[in-house]
Amino acid sequence: MIPRKQVEDERSNGMIGKILGGLNSTLRKLLFHVISSRPIPEHIAFILDGNRRFAKKWKLTEGAGHKAGFFALMSVLKYCYEIGVKYVTIYAFSLDNFNRRPDEVQYVMDLMQEKIEGFMNELSLINKYGIRVLFIGDLDRLYEPVRIAAEKAMEATAKNSTTYLLVCVAYTSSHEIPRSIHESCQEKSGATAIRVINGNGHTNENHGGHAMIKVVDLEKHMYMGVAPDPDILVRSSGETRLSNFLLWQTTNCLLYAPKALWPEMGFWQVVWGILEFQNNYKYLEKKKKQA
Repeated sequence: MIPRKQVEDERSNGMIGKILGGLNSTLRKLLFHVISSRPIPEHIAFILDGNRRFAKKWKLTEGAGHKAGFFALMSVLKYCYEIGVKYVTIYAFSLDNFNRRPDEVQYVMDLMQEKIEGFMNELSLINKYGIRVLFIGDLDRLYEPVRIAAEKAMEATAKNSTTYLLVCVAYTSSHEIPRSIHESCQEKSGATAIRVINGNGHTNENHGGHAMIKVVDLEKHMYMGVAPDPDILVRSSGETRLSNFLLWQTTNCLLYAPKALWPEMGFWQVVWGILEFQNNYKYLEKKKKQA
């Protein structure tokens, strides 16, 4: 039989936890209300860097670092959607990572399948924020169980349109851009020659053909053509490399590199990133208009 005092202590601790949780939620909403009086980014992209270093730092298994990173992702998504961000993009797996040892690739594929299925079990989060999940990249390169899990996630959330989670897998910009050029050329292949028009409207090459490929044509065929360009690109762990991620789309966005490893990312990192965006908003908008 459980002692009465132990039961009372557990009830008391539970009540305190609920009160503190409710207080945190109220303060968070109040702060978000104040922040939202200024421009809120429509799209934030994240490079999830530091899961392995987090595990090493705390002497955990590598899998424990990725598990902690998954919980961090759930929190970051919640904060982004609560404050009004509509699109969140994460860099989950680079196309270049397929060059790793087969056992490493298999480990990551297994982990990815587990995390996709784990995310789809977070129905309260998905339904509350109306999240539509889109997987971006050369999905044919994914191992079959991962591809099937990704397809199921996209199908299950296809009717949602309040917010979006874009997961870049088997993706690099150096693959996305040439692919877009190739598909644009195929689309215009009925003409005798092709002229490529840059963003300023200048012709890079002209052999007298009738077909013109413009920036808008290229962007239509980009994997990331389903979303507006990011307003903020965040790379955790203090690293400032883009690692072949969204090179085309981040020309005029804010780059933000908090020192926190990805599993350490949370409320304050999201808040400071948005405040930095707001402080630079006029400059960023000016650069976009000049592009």
